[in-house]
This record gives sequence, structure tokens and C-alpha cells, in this order.
Amino acid sequence: MKEKLRPADCISTLDQLKKHLKLSPVTETQLERVLQAHPMLITPHYASLIDWTDPDDPIKKMAVPSRQELNLEGSYDTSGEAENTKFPGIQHKYAETALLLATNACAMYCRHCFRKRLVGLPTKETLKRLEDAAEYIKKHTEINNVLVSGGDPLTLSNRTIEKMLALLTKIPHIKAIRIGTRVPVTYPQRFDDDELLGIFKKYSTSQKRLYVVTQFNHPKEICPQSIKAVSELINAGVLINNQAVLLRGVNDKPETLATLMNNLVGIGVTPYYVFQCRPLTRVKSHFQVPIYDGLMAIEKAKAHCSGLSKRFKYIMSHVTGKIEILGIMDEEIYFKYHQAKDRKKIGAMFKYPVSRTAGWLDDFNPYEDQTHEELKIKQAIKWEIQEESN
Repeated sequence: MKEKLRPADCISTLDQLKKHLKLSPVTETQLERVLQAHPMLITPHYASLIDWTDPDDPIKKMAVPSRQELNLEGSYDTSGEAENTKFPGIQHKYAETALLLATNACAMYCRHCFRKRLVGLPTKETLKRLEDAAEYIKKHTEINNVLVSGGDPLTLSNRTIEKMLALLTKIPHIKAIRIGTRVPVTYPQRFDDDELLGIFKKYSTSQKRLYVVTQFNHPKEICPQSIKAVSELINAGVLINNQAVLLRGVNDKPETLATLMNNLVGIGVTPYYVFQCRPLTRVKSHFQVPIYDGLMAIEKAKAHCSGLSKRFKYIMSHVTGKIEILGIMDEEIYFKYHQAKDRKKIGAMFKYPVSRTAGWLDDFNPYEDQTHEELKIKQAIKWEIQEESN
């Protein structure tokens, strides 16, 4: 990175925030409590996208802390990351994929982040030695791709990024490396760096592609600076996918989603997933949209999308696996295991009666006289029967 992003240039304190927003004494006290648990960091670029006069500005909602973050309903680990951690910094939930937590730093601290437990905070969860991760992956030949995440790996130095790519690309059974990053959205100036782009070009080859998986959530984030960043990545031979998160008050309107997906395709970014917002502590209460409403918004949005822009899947990253939310028929919601920790479940379809309020799989309870645990046992028996019949 030729010119580091300096924390002093970012909005990280309430005094800096008050230059843009008027805060009542009560709100200020509440936000002080929020920041004690989860710090604030807003880059100058992202701050420039905010309409500070609009109380409902979607960019502001993703960047500026809210007193609603005092609501502790939910969990900090909604997809079972702890139980799938092999050693600090490496997770192996799905056979073919290794997940590396390369850092706890981000260019900006998104208020909806599903790793609020570690981003910007002291943690023992991130990777200590790249060599240890490489050795683990070498021994597990079933792994064919690596997802490097965090935090945001592109906040690391060019030297560290190159070391990581050099180690991973040498492993014969690794066919693709994905970098999960929101830097093209929050700090696109990161790519005004010929050295970094040269590293990407060096390691993204015709035999082993480098992918950037980014997160544009709203059309306002697609601006001249982020478009330029995307173009630089494409010119460096990097393929770009987008994983949006469905967020209340940000992108839960069909017209917003349709515009986002169509514009992403226009700049060369492939819509990949739209994630159901997780029932996360300090996030669920104000960002999560009921699955029923999410399906309605997504189906209406797809009606205005091209074939290219409607390729994304509506996904729930559940503790048992990645579950595709398929649709509604005859007052029942249909789901499918797109990926699963238990490989016998991959591709399995199941359904629940429609609920207008359920925001997560665990919220569905179709039978009044049965507990959720009993329902899971019955569903597991159905999967076993399907497996035997196949």
C-alpha cells in the first residue's frame, strides 16, 4: 500500500461524528456504550457517500453506530465457526474449502458485520503463521479452494499478501483462491497501487484463478471510485463476485435490489449470493428482515433483472450449512442444502409452513406439539431414507 489509510483521517470517535451529526446527550451516552463493545471506523471515502441530512440514508445505516446495537438478542457465532476451527485462524467446515482468518482489521467497521466478536478488537482467533495454514491445507487433499477472510485481508501489507498467495498457489490441489474483502467498496483507493495489482496479476493465472469476493449492498456504493477499483482488479486478471447481505432499511426494497444487481453486472461484478442477515447480537434486532419478506423482495427484484444479474442465490449461512431459500408454494417455504457440514445433506430439500416473522431456520416450528429438536430428528430420518433409496 503506497499510502496507508491513517486512522486519524477516519471517523472513529463521537467528537468526529458530531461534526456531521447532531447527537442528543442521551444518544451520545448510548453510543458511548456501543463503542465500548464495538468500535467505529468510517473511511473518508465511505463518509463522502453518506447524505448526513437524511435520517434514513442507507450508507449511514451501514457505517454509523446505532443505539439499537445495545439490543443483545442473538448470538455472536451464528454459523458455528468456533466448532469448525482447527487452530487459530483456520476453519474447515466444508470438505472442499479452507477458511483463513488472516486479520481482525478492516478499512471500515460495518455495523452489520457477522464477525463483530473480533473485528477491530483484541482476539486470539486470527492466523498467527501462514506456514501453519499451508501445512494443514497440504495434508488435506480434499480441499480444492481457499477463502481468505478476516477482518479484511486487503488491509494487510503487500508483502504479507504476496507471501500468502505464494504459499497457497504452490499447493497442487488448490484450484482457486478467494479473497473476501469490502475494500473495493469502503476504500477503493487501495487499488491505486501498481505493486499490489502486479501481485494479483502474478498469481492469478489461467490455471489457478484469484477471485475477489466483495460486498456491494446498495447502488450508492457503486460510484466512480469503486468502479475504477473494480476495473483495476479485472485488468489484473482477478475475477470478482459479490455477496450482498439483505438489510432492513438498506436494500430490502425490490427496486433497490434490482438496481444493485443490474449495475453490478454493468461494471463486471458477478452477483453471487444475497445472504439472509444472521441473528447476530447487536445486529438482528434492527437489520434482519423476515425470510418471507426477503423472498418477496428478491422475487420482485429478479423480475426486473437480466439473465446475468439474476444468477445470485438467496442463502442462509446456518450452523448446519449453506441453505438456499428457494421460494414459496402452497403456503410452504422450500429450502435446499447448497452446502452442508454433513455431506449426506448436500442437495437435500425440505420445507416449513409459511411464517411471516421467522428470520432464521431455527425460528420455524411447524407443529405445535413438537419441539425444534424433535423436528430436526424427524428431518434427519427423512434424509437417511432419501439416501438409502438413492
